[in-house]
Amino acid sequence: MLKDRHGRTINYLRLAVTDRCNLRCFYCMPEEGIDWLGREELMSYEEMLRLCSVFLKMGIEKIRITGGEPFVRKGFMPFLTKLSRLDGLQQLTITTNGVLTAPFVPELKRIGVRSVNLSLDTLDRNRFFAITRRDELPNVLETLEQLLQHDVDVKLNAVVMEGKNTDDILPLVELTKELPISVRFIEEMPFNGGDAAPKLLSWDHVQILDSIKAKYPNLYKLPDPAFSTSFNYQIPGHKGNVGIIAAYTRSFCGTCNRIRLTPLGDLKTCLYGGSVLNFKDLMRAGASEEEIQAALYKAVSMKDLNGWEAEKNNSGLASLSASMATIGG
Repeated sequence: MLKDRHGRTINYLRLAVTDRCNLRCFYCMPEEGIDWLGREELMSYEEMLRLCSVFLKMGIEKIRITGGEPFVRKGFMPFLTKLSRLDGLQQLTITTNGVLTAPFVPELKRIGVRSVNLSLDTLDRNRFFAITRRDELPNVLETLEQLLQHDVDVKLNAVVMEGKNTDDILPLVELTKELPISVRFIEEMPFNGGDAAPKLLSWDHVQILDSIKAKYPNLYKLPDPAFSTSFNYQIPGHKGNVGIIAAYTRSFCGTCNRIRLTPLGDLKTCLYGGSVLNFKDLMRAGASEEEIQAALYKAVSMKDLNGWEAEKNNSGLASLSASMATIGG
């Protein structure tokens, strides 16, 4: 099993298959996009499958596929099918913006994807366009409907942004009354692909919770699952529940069980840290399975305690103003 220097078991891999995205959410990247990676710079699907196979032998049990937007990469579904068949994989999940996802939901269900995180910051079409710079809300809502029809567990992820979508918090919460979904509100993070320094966060997890309690004073705390990144709550009589992710204030870091692989093959042991190792380069230099295992053991053993320590130790290797699309959502 993989353990870090703080005694935590690492059993969860977040794998970004592409940096490309068909939306231009302003909190993730500039309107003109970013400098996309060339095909030769990306890990191939074969390289990803090889790494995942090795990682699963070492104790990784859950793999979440992220991007960018996974469904924009050609050949994604055949790759996902092969990934789902790897020995040792206990849970395969996806984070998607839902623009292209709806037609693939039956196939996702068939290969064993039982949970999907769907990014949705607003239910208002005009605000959706203002945030994402694309008029794609109907396609996202169609994906939500298809996921529910096929009994796939859904977590709606909404980034809370002052002056942009705070009026959407209560309408999104209201979805949990009739739908068996988890609506999760995420603190805005600085990874927007720009040069501006991180701004002072006004809508933190405390403010978000207070705004919900003002409408639903009988909201009560649920037990949080092991390694949960969200504080979870229930409104009496509602089929779904509400979660709040302190992504910027980082109050959940102490139980972290995750590592990340970027499309470039960079291993990040923390979202706020720099790359500690490049597995694509290692494989293309002819590394054996034993050498890959040894490199992962060493990298995980040095994992920082939390996001604040990782940011402090970053030393400019990965700017906090990098686009979230390049580091795996």
